[in-house]
Amino acid sequence: MKYKLGLIGAGNMAEAVAKAAIEQGLVTADKIIASDTNPERRDLFASLGINVTEDNDLIVTEARQIMLAVKPQVFPDVAGLLGKVDAQRQIIISIMAGITTAKIEELAGQPLRVIRVMPNTPMMVMQGMAGVACGESCQPGDDAFAMQLFGAAGKAVSVSESDIDAITAISGSGPAYIFYLAEAMEEAAKQMGLGDDGAVLAQQTILGAALLLGRSPDTAGELRRKVTSPGGTTQAALEYMEQHNVRQAITDGILKAQARSIELGK
Repeated sequence: MKYKLGLIGAGNMAEAVAKAAIEQGLVTADKIIASDTNPERRDLFASLGINVTEDNDLIVTEARQIMLAVKPQVFPDVAGLLGKVDAQRQIIISIMAGITTAKIEELAGQPLRVIRVMPNTPMMVMQGMAGVACGESCQPGDDAFAMQLFGAAGKAVSVSESDIDAITAISGSGPAYIFYLAEAMEEAAKQMGLGDDGAVLAQQTILGAALLLGRSPDTAGELRRKVTSPGGTTQAALEYMEQHNVRQAITDGILKAQARSIELGK
C-alpha cells in the first residue's frame, strides 16, 4: 500500500501522533496521509510534509494502518467506509472515546483488526500516556505499531479492552484533574496577593513535583510525607483537606468518569 499511516481526522491528537512518528523515525512524512474537512488543519499537516486530502475513501484504500481520530459522534458517518477495509492487510487504530472495538466492527459490517487506544493530551508535548488494547479479531502482534507510535509521544501500556474505561478515568481525563488543581492554586495565590506570579508558581510546582514523582523510587505517599513536617504549613493544609474529604471527592470523581465511559460505550 502507498501509505504506512492514514489519519481520518486531523485534530490535535492526530497532529501529536504524526509529529511523534516523524520525529522518532517511525514513519517518514511522505508515508503518512491525513484527511480532514477543515482546510486549515489540512494546511498545517501539509506544512509537516504529510499528504492531505478531504477524501476519507483514499485513506481506507491506500493506508496500511488507519487511525480513526474523529469525534465519536462523527464516527457513524465514517463507519460505512470501513466496509472497504481489507482485514488481511490493514489494521484499524481507534482513539475515539467510548466506542468499543466490537461496535466499530458492527458498524463497519465486517470483522476488522481493531486496536483501541486511550491517549491523553500531554502527547502534544511528548509526555503522553496511552493504554493500547487489541480487539477480538486481532492477530498476535497487531498492536506492535500502535505501541511504538504512542510510546514515541510518551509512554504506552498494553492492556485488555475491559480496562480502557478505567484508563480513561485515570490518564485520559487525568490532565484535567491536574489543571483543576492548578486553577485552585492560582486562585489561592491571588487571594494572598501574589498576582500573576501565582500561575508560574503553580505551573512550575506541579511540573517539578511530577518529574520528582516519576524519577524517585519513593511512592507518592512517601514523597508527600517527606514534605510534611509535623506542625508545619504543609500539615495544616493537608489536614484541612482531609477534614473536608478532598481525597475522597477526587477518588469518587474518578470513579464517576469511569462510569460515564462505560455508559458512553453502550
